[in-house]
Amino acid sequence: MRIARTGRSLAATVAATALLAACGGAGGDSGTSDGDPVTLTWWHNGIDEPLNTYFEKVALGFEADHPNVTIENVPVQNEELKARLADALTTGEFPDVFQQWGGGQMGEQVAAGALLDLTDDVTSELELIGGSAAGWQLEGRTYGLPFSMGVEGFWYNRALFEQAGITDPPIIQEDLDAAVVKLRAAGIVPIAVGAGDKWPAAHYWYNYALRACPPDTMAAAGASQDFSDPCFVKAGTDLEAFLATAPFQDGFLEAPAQQGDTSSAALLANGGAAMELMGHWNPGVMSGLAANGVGLGDDLGWFPFPMTAGGQGNANSALGGGDGFSCSADAPPECVDFLRYLLSVEVQTRYAETGAGLPVTMGSEAAVSDPNMSTLLTFRNNARYVQLWLDIAYGSTVGGALNDAVAAQFAGTGSARDVVDAMNAAGGS
Repeated sequence: MRIARTGRSLAATVAATALLAACGGAGGDSGTSDGDPVTLTWWHNGIDEPLNTYFEKVALGFEADHPNVTIENVPVQNEELKARLADALTTGEFPDVFQQWGGGQMGEQVAAGALLDLTDDVTSELELIGGSAAGWQLEGRTYGLPFSMGVEGFWYNRALFEQAGITDPPIIQEDLDAAVVKLRAAGIVPIAVGAGDKWPAAHYWYNYALRACPPDTMAAAGASQDFSDPCFVKAGTDLEAFLATAPFQDGFLEAPAQQGDTSSAALLANGGAAMELMGHWNPGVMSGLAANGVGLGDDLGWFPFPMTAGGQGNANSALGGGDGFSCSADAPPECVDFLRYLLSVEVQTRYAETGAGLPVTMGSEAAVSDPNMSTLLTFRNNARYVQLWLDIAYGSTVGGALNDAVAAQFAGTGSARDVVDAMNAAGGS
């Protein structure tokens, strides 16, 4: 599938110089190909800074090392990108290289014969990635490579916490409930959520399920598509109790998560709310939506999702996932070279320096200098269990039903039991 190539600005070309100097030669036969002209169409969700400019540099760097290759660099907003890839599963018109989140959705693409099996061509890269590659593997074969792997938690405004008299980040659910009360009393919106996009609301249920259910139960339910274990209902009842504290901004049911001034990310970035539950990418998104062009700076903090009473989940567990890339089944060989380039230590180091996420290639960790991202990296590396996002892990059919049912629960038109019933119906149980 071919889409018109985005224009290369002079500023981006000049800015790529540092990346080219650092990354020259990365990714195999760079600079030596004299083959026929090749065009690679690349879909990714880096529409905001710093990722937009960074990925532009990556495309320019690869083109410089591979003179016969042209990268059609196509940034697509996250929700639109997911919709396009879902359509591609029906039409078969995938781009050459595209964002891949792994899990059940990737399994559907593999079953449809849409993905290139990378296993035999990326052995060196897999050694450098280690366990982070598991979410992009199926039955011992590799169909994608992670580019960034992170975990989710609450991003918060330290200054607003101090204003409300909150001295320490919440550790247990009761702490979070108390923080909501204190923030409301101080005239501060406690938490921003972009429930209009559904998945940000559903991520609350995911986290409550992670706290309520043992890891083996979570995995077995995904394999069997049977979600009848009582812990899944408990996740919904814990969510109901939290919703009763009225923690969110006015209009949260319609608000987007990452687009425009009314998005949850923009509210946090501009001091309109004290917290947002979101993944590791949030600082990068916030900087593109902040009125000052930067965000909260030193006032930005992070803490993991609090523990809940009566749950059987692992205390050191984390909910997370990553951004990776796959090649379509009919992509030219240069697509694999591009993935190798993306995972090279030099390119991953430059990615870490943007502060937009956590790299996966060993040897690039030292470039994570932001204190919050270092905290996430330590939490990720120390977690005894990392559960992939449930709408990814359980596949698009169950995941879509789950997200819709939780959105209804947020709106007051659904219950904890309704969520489980919707999942079981979608899974055929």
